[in-house]
Amino acid sequence: MNEPTDDAGQAGQAGATRLQASPEDAPTLPRPSLRTTLHAVLGLSLAVAIIAWGLPHFAETTWGQIGHHLQRVGWMVTLELFGLMALGLWLYTFTLTGSLPGLTHGKALMMNVAGSAVGNLLPGGGAAGVGVTYLFARSWGFSRLAISTSVIVSGVWNVLARVGLPFLGIAMLALDETALPKAVRRGALFGGLGGLLVLLAFIAMVVSERWAGRLGEFLDRHIGHWIARLRRGPHQGERVDLRALLQDQRSRLASVTKTGWLPMTVGVTGFLGIYFVLFWRTMAAVGVDIPTPKLFAAYAIGRLLTAVGVTPGGLGITEAGTLTVLVAWGADKPAAAAGVLLFAIFTHISEVPLGALGWLGWTLTPKVTPPD
Repeated sequence: MNEPTDDAGQAGQAGATRLQASPEDAPTLPRPSLRTTLHAVLGLSLAVAIIAWGLPHFAETTWGQIGHHLQRVGWMVTLELFGLMALGLWLYTFTLTGSLPGLTHGKALMMNVAGSAVGNLLPGGGAAGVGVTYLFARSWGFSRLAISTSVIVSGVWNVLARVGLPFLGIAMLALDETALPKAVRRGALFGGLGGLLVLLAFIAMVVSERWAGRLGEFLDRHIGHWIARLRRGPHQGERVDLRALLQDQRSRLASVTKTGWLPMTVGVTGFLGIYFVLFWRTMAAVGVDIPTPKLFAAYAIGRLLTAVGVTPGGLGITEAGTLTVLVAWGADKPAAAAGVLLFAIFTHISEVPLGALGWLGWTLTPKVTPPD
């Protein structure tokens, strides 16, 4: 693959030859601490418990009946579902390449699946996923400013898209006042207001140095220790001053947003759109037959629940919530339980082995010395 260009405000050095990283400076895989391992075990155990008990409980069925519907899924359908998942992951690379100029789609795919795998193994694993992004991008020669800009801008795009989905789902059900429970409508409203606050905070950060500093302090408290743990070489273990970084790169945020908004939007909407098709085809494969607007609303609610940080990636909580909505709207109970389980296998569990392949691909890519 072609090495990315350094776009961290050093245009005059864009054509300079990158130095190959020496073995001692090359990034290495971080070693998980005992605390991190315990969190992963406890989070995964809770997720498994919720699924094992919650699916038959909320669907008022048995695992035998759920298995009967899963048996309807043949090899051709399995390949179709896997293809849809792979297409969704590839489309999301446009968000990463749009937010980090110089990043290739192949490397973006490695970064995406590896970060998702880590996030799917740890409760609140989004911070660890950011650490993976930092590790990979630094090893490919990107500056700290470019990486932090990418994390912020792509994060804003993700939040806005995910909180916007329930609003779209509610709009599709607007003609049927009984279709959506009042509690769900209220939850979607609060989620949308949260997304609006994120957008306002992003705009304020771009135009105000003081707000940029406050966001930097927030990020430093929540992900600073992950980034410090992943640093190697002479600065190993040192924390990065994220507050200073954000204040220094306000103009970069505006520049990346101006040039990358289209590919980032295509990436996020394409990813979520393809995953809805995956959700729809999964439900059809196991025998769930409800109107498309209700199916989309259930999918949107499920995507919003993935942000719940109690379990890794919201696993278990997402399935229980989605199943409850589907059953309330008249879906066949055992079929709905089988559908949410199969969807979780493709969108959550399968990302772990794919993430391992992403880590392997990263270890084989050439490493370069970053500019700062």
